[in-house]
Amino acid sequence: MPPAVDRQTLGKWGEDVACQRLVALGYAVLARRHRTRFGEIDIICERDGIVTFVEVKARRTRRFGTAAEAVPVRKRRRIGAMALDYLAWTGRMHAACRFAVVAIDGVGTDHETIRVIDDAFQFDAR
Repeated sequence: MPPAVDRQTLGKWGEDVACQRLVALGYAVLARRHRTRFGEIDIICERDGIVTFVEVKARRTRRFGTAAEAVPVRKRRRIGAMALDYLAWTGRMHAACRFAVVAIDGVGTDHETIRVIDDAFQFDAR
């Protein structure tokens, strides 16, 4: 990935990399860029019967924190609402699910790291 790209190109590249990593870890990708009335879920995948909602964050530098730190509480709530919307839409309201983050730091450098953080956060629908 060249270091001088716009945010959308970086985001699409990050999602591609995240999907490759998730598939290598045994996940089946169910959807990418799934649009709901609350926003867009980057990746929805499944492994061992557990539906996983994945937020992908890619950062060139740590100037504003690491990629893993870029999912604040407000965003977590939106992802949870989007997950409920997806589960209702697919008739899987009772499916086991979790939330993960794929954090890519140092994009375009020799120190690029990709980390899959399973169970990155909890969501309480109450």
